[in-house]
This record gives sequence, C-alpha cells and structure tokens, in this order.
Amino acid sequence: MESRLHELAEARWFLSKIQDEFRGGKISVESTHKLLEKLDFPCHFAHVKHIFKENDRQNQGRISIEEFRAIYRYIVHREEITEIFNTYTENRKILSESSLIEFLTQEQYEMEIDHSESAEIIEKYEPIAEVKNERQMSIEGFARYMFSKECLLFKEKCQTVYQDMNHPLNDYFISSSHNTYLLSDQILGPSDIWGYISALVKGCRSLEIDCWDGAQNEPIVYHGYTFTSKLLFKTVVQAINKYAFVTSDYPVVLSLENHCSPGQQEVMANILQSTLGDFLLSDMLDEFPDSLPSPETRKLRIAMALSDLVIYTKAEKLRSFQYSRIYQQFNEINSIGESRARKLSKLRVHEFIFHTATFITRVYPKLMRADSSNFNPQEFWNVGCQMVALNFQTPGVPMDLQNGKFLDNGGSGYVLKPDILRDTTLGFNPIEPEKDGHPITLTIRLISGIQLPVSLPSNTPDISVIIEIYGVPNDRGKQQTRVVKNNAFSPKWNETFTFLIQEPELALIRFAVETQQGFLSGSELLGQYTLPVLCMNKGYRRVPLLSKSGANLEPSSLFIYVWYFRE
Repeated sequence: MESRLHELAEARWFLSKIQDEFRGGKISVESTHKLLEKLDFPCHFAHVKHIFKENDRQNQGRISIEEFRAIYRYIVHREEITEIFNTYTENRKILSESSLIEFLTQEQYEMEIDHSESAEIIEKYEPIAEVKNERQMSIEGFARYMFSKECLLFKEKCQTVYQDMNHPLNDYFISSSHNTYLLSDQILGPSDIWGYISALVKGCRSLEIDCWDGAQNEPIVYHGYTFTSKLLFKTVVQAINKYAFVTSDYPVVLSLENHCSPGQQEVMANILQSTLGDFLLSDMLDEFPDSLPSPETRKLRIAMALSDLVIYTKAEKLRSFQYSRIYQQFNEINSIGESRARKLSKLRVHEFIFHTATFITRVYPKLMRADSSNFNPQEFWNVGCQMVALNFQTPGVPMDLQNGKFLDNGGSGYVLKPDILRDTTLGFNPIEPEKDGHPITLTIRLISGIQLPVSLPSNTPDISVIIEIYGVPNDRGKQQTRVVKNNAFSPKWNETFTFLIQEPELALIRFAVETQQGFLSGSELLGQYTLPVLCMNKGYRRVPLLSKSGANLEPSSLFIYVWYFRE
C-alpha cells in the first residue's frame, strides 16, 4: 500500500512539473531539451535529438506527454544508479534515512555522517514533497544526489587553500608559464594580452615577459629575432595589474627577459611602479631579511626582476650545484633549459633535489620547440623544481598535468612540496624510491559513461577509456578499457583496474575518453580529467570531463568506484 502511495506521489509530482508544457498538445525536440533542463537534468542536445527520434513513434517531430516521460526515465533512471539504489532499499521504491546513512558510510566513506547531514541531503535533493516530509528518498532524489557536485571525484577539501602557506617560497610548486605573451608558435605566431589574461585566470603565478626597445621610447614585448607580433610593455603590465588576483590572492612572480637599453629600462621601472603601485614588492621585507618569504606576507603580491626592483627573484645562471651551495644567495633563482635539467635529473639527482630544497629553480622548454610544444612537467616536479614553465597556449597531456596538479590547494597556484622534496636528510631518489615508503594500492572500477561528448550528426562512436598514472618512473602506469561500440550516451564497461603507487604525494591520475575511428584514422580525444591521486574521494564518484583545451563539458562524465589504502 505504501509503495503504491509513493508511486502516485511521484506521478503527481511529475505531472505538476511538465503538464503546462503540453497544454498545446505535443512538443518538439527543442522544447524537450528545455524541459529536461527545467527538471534539473541538463542533457547535450545531440543526445536529446537521438533519444527523441527513437521515441517519436509516429515520426512527426513532436512527442506526447507519455513519450516524454519515457525519455525522462531513460535519461534519469540510469540502470547503474538504480542498481545501487535498490541495494539499499527494502521495497526498491523508497530509501529510508537510515539506509541513506548506511550507503554514505559504507560506500561513500563518509565516516562522520549524522542524521542532520542526511536530512540536509534529503531536503536538498528530494523533489517529491510527500517523500521528503517522511525523511525518505525516491530514485528521483537519489539520482539527483549522485549527479550532484557532492559526488564528484575531486575532494571538497582540495578545492580550498588547506595547506600550510607559511613556508618559504622555495617549498612550493608554483604554477608557471613560458613566453606567456604568445598564442601559438614561437616564430610567426601572434603576441596577445590574452596570453597573460588566460594564464592568470587559470591560476598561473609566474609569468614571462620578453622586453625589447621599441619606438618612441616605448618598451615592447615579443619573441626577439622572430616574426611574432609586438605588444607595448605598458599594456602587458596594465593587464597583469587587472587580472593578477582574480583567481588567486597569492604572489605573482614576473620573469623579465630584459633586452632593453638603460634608457628604456628606466621607462619599464616607471611603468611597473606607477601601474602596480602597492601591489609591487619594491623593498626587502623586514621579517625576511635573509630568507625567502612565504606566500602569506600580505605585502608581497607581485615580485619583480628589474635592476633596483629585484628583491626575492634575482635571476642567476646555474654554474654547478657545488658552486651554488657555496656562493648562491637565498634570493637568487636559476632558469635551466629542459635538456640540461633532464640530464641533471638523471646524473645528479641527489644534488638536484638538495639544490631545489634551497633555491627556486625554473625549467623552461628548449629552443627547438618552435611549435610551442611542451615537455612532461612531471619529471621536473619529481626533483623538486618549483617553476616548471609550460606554453599555456598549447593543449595536450603536459598542460592536462599542469592543470590537474594545480587544481589542488584551492587552485591558488601554490602547492606545498611533499616532505621527501623538502627534507634533504631523507635521501629521496625518484628513480629508485625507498622500499620502506608509504605506497598505496589504488583500485578503480570504471562503471559507465554519462552523456559523453559527441558532434552532430553522429552520436554513436566506438569509445574506450584510458586511465594513466603520472609520477616517479616506477609509478607510471596505463590501462585501457575494451571498446564499447555505437554508444556515447550510456556506455558501460564495469571493468576494474589496480595500480600500486610508490609515491602517491607526487602522483597524478588522468582519465582520457577516446573514440576509436578505425585502423587508419586512429583515435580522437573526446574528453579528459586530471587530478592529484590524493585529491580523489573514495566511493561512487563522477569524473567531469574537460575538452582538449580545458573547457568544461558538463554533463559529460564518467561514473566510477574508487578505493585505495596504504600498504
């Protein structure tokens, strides 16, 4: 009897939400799309169009209220969600509050959940008033909860600045860009203010400005001795002043590659001081007379590198690690090309880590990367390099890793290095990690895909998912699902993958969804998501997908189950 009452309540709720849309009779595919969004279930139009066509039984381009309900149930009542729901219900109709708590503790690892929190979830996500008043949950509410931000893979804690921000700057990885002014290649490409704006919006905290003498005593920014277009230095500084702290409140380091004459250097200094004002660090901080400040001294907003304005980031050529140990000052940083840095990381790994534990080290792409391609930043994070500078304008795996790493710590652009890279007495070697470390065993069950990206007119590609681990060399791993054919809306894999990760504090995980286009055409990336391994929630989680350029592809996502423990 109670089950029948709940069914009637659900039917009444559903009709109350949609009946106005059907007063004129049947509705079109466009109206169907809008109505789904009104019901809090956004759906890609390509998928709606495909499902609409399958349910338009009379092939009129318009559907009845009964046909719409079939579409709604197909989209919302996903089989994998219903199976979980049924596991914790007695009658497969209603989830009691106690059963919800059991689900949250056993499956979602919410160990400190109480009745007030479960009641809050019911209040927030249960749409049917009669069910909500009984402090219960229908499949409608449960599906809404499972598709919500609360069930995303990325930990809520990591979305805030939670790390200790009182260490000196050299104890942090710092989000860094190379030739920030360029939008494409290094030879012919345009220079544009958007390079700085987009980098700052992404949380970048280290920008590069190549400065040259310009006409009428106006310094300019461009890639010298090339055909890239030119920007006025003052325009660059104005843009930085406007956007520096939109995403993060923490310091920005401006790396000036200075080729200007003394006269135009004076112009540059005047522009910096007049434009940036109090944001510009122009004097040594009293509390840090002989050490680098932390990201938290609030006066420190933008640190500069120009003659008398050089305070904490003076560029110094790396002669040798031995020379640096004896002579290098705490406020001097080294910029090293990727080729030399790679060689040192293999031949002088312990010295390299000892060096980066004390001095800020910046690694930049080699000159041969005229196409603005990027190297794998992980290999230099593994030896503690703070500023691993990439061409932010070039999408691909390196930038996925960059964006994923700096999701952590609230997207502040500063991530505290692990103890193994700050405490040189530990003798860490990324090539040969200690056997008595603290590895984790990570298990991921890839259950299904949710409205994966498609392009009109086809939404029936053959799809597989690749899961990759990036970290120290021993932790590199890559596993791939089987190919699911002709289904981008709800492909199902139910495949389990296990990884042993020796140094989880340094490890990133990347999910890549690819469409298989045939033997000759190869594969195409549909979406990806990258994040630090230790920023993953356990339990049933949704992995939101991003495009190759990093754009949000919601509601496209993967549905997975995550579990890990320390050995």
